[in-house]
Amino acid sequence: MSIKKDIFWRAYLIYFGFVVLMLIVLIKTISIQFEGGQPIFMSSNDGNTKMPTRTVKRTPRRGQILDAKYTPLVTSVSFFNIHMDPTVVNDKIFNEEVRDLCVELSHLYPVKSAKEYERIIREGKKRKSRYLLIRKNATNEERKKLKEMPIFKLGQLKGGLIANQETIIRKRPHGELMKRTLGYIREGKKDTLLVGIEGAYNEYLKGVDGEQVEQKISTGWKKIGPITREALEGANVVTTIDKEIQEVAHTELLRQLKNQSAKNGCVIVMDVKTGYIKAIVNLRRDKNGDYNEAYNQAIGTKEVPGSTFKLASLMALLEDEKLKLTDKVNASGVYKFYDRKLEDSNNGKGYGLITVQEAFEKSSNVFSKMVNDAYKDEPHRFIDRLKEFGISDPLGIDLVGEPKPTLYEPGSKNWYGTSLPWMAIGYEFLQTPLQTLALYNAVANKGTLVKPQFVREIRRGNEVIKIYPPYIIKDKICSGSTLADVQSCLEGVVKRGTGSALKSAFFDIAGKTGTARVLNDDLTYGKKGEQKYQASFAGYFPAQDPIYSCIVVVSAPTRDIYGATVSGTVFTAIANKVYASSLKYHRPINSQSATISALPISKDGNRYDILSTYRMLNIPFASTISSPWINTHSAGKRVSISNRKVVSDKVPSVIGMTAKDAVFLLENEGMSVKIKGYGSVIKQSITPGTVVQRGVLIKITLD
Repeated sequence: MSIKKDIFWRAYLIYFGFVVLMLIVLIKTISIQFEGGQPIFMSSNDGNTKMPTRTVKRTPRRGQILDAKYTPLVTSVSFFNIHMDPTVVNDKIFNEEVRDLCVELSHLYPVKSAKEYERIIREGKKRKSRYLLIRKNATNEERKKLKEMPIFKLGQLKGGLIANQETIIRKRPHGELMKRTLGYIREGKKDTLLVGIEGAYNEYLKGVDGEQVEQKISTGWKKIGPITREALEGANVVTTIDKEIQEVAHTELLRQLKNQSAKNGCVIVMDVKTGYIKAIVNLRRDKNGDYNEAYNQAIGTKEVPGSTFKLASLMALLEDEKLKLTDKVNASGVYKFYDRKLEDSNNGKGYGLITVQEAFEKSSNVFSKMVNDAYKDEPHRFIDRLKEFGISDPLGIDLVGEPKPTLYEPGSKNWYGTSLPWMAIGYEFLQTPLQTLALYNAVANKGTLVKPQFVREIRRGNEVIKIYPPYIIKDKICSGSTLADVQSCLEGVVKRGTGSALKSAFFDIAGKTGTARVLNDDLTYGKKGEQKYQASFAGYFPAQDPIYSCIVVVSAPTRDIYGATVSGTVFTAIANKVYASSLKYHRPINSQSATISALPISKDGNRYDILSTYRMLNIPFASTISSPWINTHSAGKRVSISNRKVVSDKVPSVIGMTAKDAVFLLENEGMSVKIKGYGSVIKQSITPGTVVQRGVLIKITLD
């Protein structure tokens, strides 16, 4: 018996020994996986008993950049790497549904056929691959579709779908629109490059990083426990930009740059009272001849403003009571200063004896003589007066890159005997287009100079965390009498002067044309015939109650050089479309319609619109015409229809048409239309069939 007992005790000892060992292994495993615990039988005071841990950042989602109506201009798009673990899929389900899965995969990603997908997935299951690549950089929309596919719809644990977010990329839904002003952030080894709105408001957009603890285990680092600090999502930046105005400005500038084969150009549209920028476009021609936003010329490039600067010269003369608008000056056409001379744009023929206001409206270079005669003994007074207008300092915009205007002063090394007359007409002075526009905006804003701003508010969800109200730089840049005089002159430029072809059909425009010679790429002005010019137009609309100010600058045009025909036509097109597309500017007319008891007499116009109306009202008509434009005639019990001929690049006949169709046809050919009366067109100022000249004003009379 003693031998038997001894064997039993040994067996029990071995059995319980194994049980204890298994319990130790189990406890150790649980401790490592869930608690980062400590080895069994070791002192808890031993500092080396814990598994290594670290705190990692949780990067938040970057905020959006929105237009004034909350339309996204820049947003963050997540991309996912899609993998599959076929080993977790039930064999029966796998065999029944894998073919259907692969068919849908081939529809979503046609780079591979259904058979190829099936071969890859079956081989992966056979090899027991637990991380089989299906697609890299899939969008969130694609991820949602994948989750609805056969097998995958069972989820990760039963369907094997693994969708890991790998990258978040900033996207501009509207392509080139405002690309440079929206900007970007570029991380460098030493510094971070901050450009445009993305850079200026990076602190709000980026949010605040969160934190979570990770622990190192045998297979790598694993997140343990709760998040120690939640990530704060980036705030949304609500800009002052109106996307609809931005699109109009972009389209019109691009059209003119192509038409003129110009080097580059820019447009800025500003709200007069607030200084909020409603649109800003910067386009430059690349080596392939395409135009894109490569540099923010509007806020970063200083150039001589040319004749648009005559506004500041006139304001100084009036404010210092050197001249009155009714004073007469001799615009002889050639003006000599030492060994240099200036000529008027009409080949130096001059305009004879004219008033100061007429000299401004005609943009005569007699301004060089007027300013020189008035200030030659005290040039510092002219410079001081310009400083009082606020044009010698930067505007202090929030975007990086605005330079200080270059204003030479008497006694400096850059001041010469001819500096005063040349400065009077916009040379020997440098400023950006935005700085030029700020002065014109101040004139429109009853003399108040406001800071141009690109952002209206910062939002996080529905909470507004910061507001950017209008900021006044100067309450008054000049006296009320001077302001009234220059406003009259700016209106006169469009009514009677160099901008007379730019009249709007709906409202009055006030502004000034400008043409300036600029440096070539070799930093010289070049010989005759090789010179480059900058054409500009700055102003505001409507003239009597200004809503928006605007500047258009086109550099190195090849077909024309004058501000009115090159930049002024862009200004007018923008003004007309902005005004026409906004219901708040118009009063309703014809709100009550008379009841029609007899067969109506329709006006001529668009075939689709007219026939759709006839069908809707059950009006009988006879037509086999397929032309888009038609004439209509009431004939007995039916309306008879005939073809109306419209030839491209020829002035169309709009007699008998409605104002809407007539304006569409004429503006589609590039003409500016002025309307008089109501009803249908009975008269047009340009004979039908005449070759179209883009930007020309055509008057139509309705009755």
